[in-house]
Formats: sequence, C-alpha cells, structure tokens
Amino acid sequence: MKLFHSINDFQSTKKTILTLGTFDGVHIGHKKILERITQNTENGKYESLVLTFFPHPRMVLQEKSEIKLLNTIAEKSKLLEETGIENLVIHPFNESFSRLTAEEFVHSILVDQFHIQKIIIGHDHRFGRNRTANIDDLIAFGAEYGFEVEQISAQEIQDVSVSSTKIRKALDEGNITLANDYLGYAYFLSGEVVKGKQLGRTIGFPTANIQIEEDYKKIPKNGVYIVKTFIDNTAIFGMMNIGFNPTVNGQKQTIEVNLFDFDADIYGQKLEISLLEYIREEQKFGSVDLLKEQLNQDKKTALDFVGQL
Repeated sequence: MKLFHSINDFQSTKKTILTLGTFDGVHIGHKKILERITQNTENGKYESLVLTFFPHPRMVLQEKSEIKLLNTIAEKSKLLEETGIENLVIHPFNESFSRLTAEEFVHSILVDQFHIQKIIIGHDHRFGRNRTANIDDLIAFGAEYGFEVEQISAQEIQDVSVSSTKIRKALDEGNITLANDYLGYAYFLSGEVVKGKQLGRTIGFPTANIQIEEDYKKIPKNGVYIVKTFIDNTAIFGMMNIGFNPTVNGQKQTIEVNLFDFDADIYGQKLEISLLEYIREEQKFGSVDLLKEQLNQDKKTALDFVGQL
C-alpha cells in the first residue's frame, strides 16, 4: 500500500475507485465498503484509494471536543493495508479545508487530483462545508463530471448499524466482547514497554508497563483484562490492569501487563496488546496479600478462558 500525507502528494496514471471518511476503528461496517472498493479494482484497470483525515474533524471543528480515537494513525494504516487497499491518503484536516464547498471538493480533489472513476460510500455520508451535501448531491455531481456513485445501505452493513461511537461506548462500559464483535478483531493498544515501580515482581506478578505515546488513543474502562500479544512471532497470553493501583496508592493511570510463562527482557520494545475479555473492575484491597490472592484468582480465570480458545 502506498501512503500519502496530503491530497496534493497523490499521483497515478490510472483512474481511481475511492471512498472517504475518518474510518476510526476500521470496523466491520467500514470493511463492507472497503471490500467493495477492492472488488472493483481486481481487474487492474483502476486503482483503489482511501481518503481519510487527521486530526479527526471533530477535534478541529468542535472547540470542546474530547473525542478519543479507536486507532492511532499507525494502527489505522496497518488495518487499512490488511484490506488490500492500494493507496491511502491521510490529509491534514484544518478549518480552511473544512470551508471547501461540496462542488470545490468534488471538482478540485475528486476529479482533478484523484481522477475519480467511481466513489463508494456508506448510507449516511455527508460532505462539503458544514456537511450540507448528501448522496443526492453526489449523484448529481457524478452525472456532471462523469463518475459513478455507489451507496451501501445500512441494512447491507448490518441489521444493527455499526458505528465508531457505539464501539467507544462499549469500551467505556468494559464490554470488550461487544466492541470486538463490532470491530471484527480484538481491540488493541500499542505502546513501548517502560520501567515502572516494579512492585509486581515482589508479589510474583511482574508486569510490563505499556506507555502509549498518542494522547488521543481511546483507553478502555479501568479494570483487569485477559490479553494476547506477539513477541518474536510467538503468541503470548496474559492479563492486564488499566487503572491507578489503589492498593499501593497509585497516583496516575497505568497500563500493566503480566505475561504468562514469560520472563525475557522486553524494555524498549513496542508491543501490540489485544484485549480478549474483561475480568473485573479495579478495586482497592486491604493488604498486598489480599491483592496477591485476587491476582492468583484472576490468573486462573484467564487461563481457563485461554484454554477454551
């Protein structure tokens, strides 16, 4: 997949079959659209293209927006590449771009820059200044400029409409099973292993502290999760705590992973941690011994779960 960081950087001698949107999560609804794009370019006559934006438009246009995203830019790029898309354009979204009229957007970008043959979009797509243009406007532009418009209905995507908002809500509630069903893969966190207070070692549960660089990444509900990661192409299961470690009076939120049957030095490595199941909420125990007792129970729960996979 070719990656472009601006609309103006894109170049191709072929016409394109494209779609556009934020694609946060690259969930199963998105994949219906992306599959249609790749199916239309299988004969090699056209090139597939996804246009997405960063920052997320809500970050720019809504002053008090505190939206957290399901994917970092690197994660989204990886997920989109896995769908077989040939070209990804991540365009910087700013106020001047948001002021483009629908016709300016269609003429100068879709037609002149991307040489559009066909656009495939979801059932609720709106575009142009103040998001005033809809599917009917796009069809009219297509007739004027000579490109096709294909709309994917809500029913086609799923009986229950999947949305990034619903996935964020499920993560806030600790409903990782529902979130993963909507995503079509296990939600994951990517970060570097850094040194923590190393208290886990003293009670037999050494942890890898995961530091996530991107402050816009959505962190799920605090609590204990069953997780999976790959180190040197080997799948390793474990359990992860997201929270403040109240038993030892922690002051800031941490993400700590205890990997089962693993003791190698992985400081400085970047891990991708997939969340498989939510075990329990974080709680404050009356003593470190009671915490250790609970961690042993959590590990048993996790191993039972892994044994049924």
